[in-house]
This record gives sequence, structure tokens and C-alpha cells, in this order.
Amino acid sequence: MSLESVRAWLEAQAPDLRLIETEALTSTVDEAAAALGVEPGRIAKSLAVRAGSQVFLLVTRGDSRLDNRKCKAAFGARPRMLGAEEAFELTGHRVGGVCPFGLATPLPVYLDVSLQAFATVYPAGGSLNTSVEVATERLFALVGERWVDLCRLPEAGGV
Repeated sequence: MSLESVRAWLEAQAPDLRLIETEALTSTVDEAAAALGVEPGRIAKSLAVRAGSQVFLLVTRGDSRLDNRKCKAAFGARPRMLGAEEAFELTGHRVGGVCPFGLATPLPVYLDVSLQAFATVYPAGGSLNTSVEVATERLFALVGERWVDLCRLPEAGGV
């Protein structure tokens, strides 16, 4: 059902964007980067997060990590990733295919400023082997509520 909800959402909201279906899995950043032939940073991973009473979807670059201090400063609470079942209930997407398109429940979608390093990024497409190529600013225009600075990038020479 998740792939279908994304397909329907794209047809209604952004018919010019195409769903990329691959033979290989794209359920992790490394798998998606390899399948799409791009660097891991260009994979736009979607994280279902709870910070205090707030639940939101955070879209960030694939090689970044959620920074607890930044999130606590922004939302007044330490972030917690939602469990797989709760993420599925709220988004309609299974972990590995979570994306900001075709959500089962309206959620605020925040884009981390780390994505701005890339003109084009690749969020998941609602299944374990789909993605969408989209200009970063277009992704924000389509789904973003606001830009946030909640993540840290890997240090030079390692993560």
C-alpha cells in the first residue's frame, strides 16, 4: 500500500517527478547510494522522530546523524526515533521505505539544512526498492514545513 500511496501522491502533487524502481534494495543509505550510483550524502533519509510531545518527519542527508543537543535546543526535548510499528502507523511506510510523500497521517516535515549541499537528492519512494530524484529546493517546496539544523555531518576520515 505504501508504494501505491507514494505513486498516487506524486501523480497528484508532482507528476513530473518519476519513481525510480530498482532491482536492488534501497532500504539503507549505503544500498540506495549503490543502487542509484550516487554518494551516500545525496540519499535523503527520512527519520520519524519524537521530541517531547512533538512527532515529526526529519529529512536529512544520508551521511548525517541526528544531534541530540541541537534537537533539544530546538524542541526542548531529547529526540527519540519512533519504533518500526509506530513509524508505520503514522507514515504508512515501512522502515526502509519511509519518505515524506503519501503519508498516512499528516505530520510536520522538516528538512535539515545539511541537504542544501546538494542540488538534487534521492528520498525513498515508499518501498524497499524505490526512490525519487528531486531538486532539494523542490523537495522543500513540496513537503517542507521549515528548514532546521538538527544533524551533524561525519568528521573527515570517518563517521
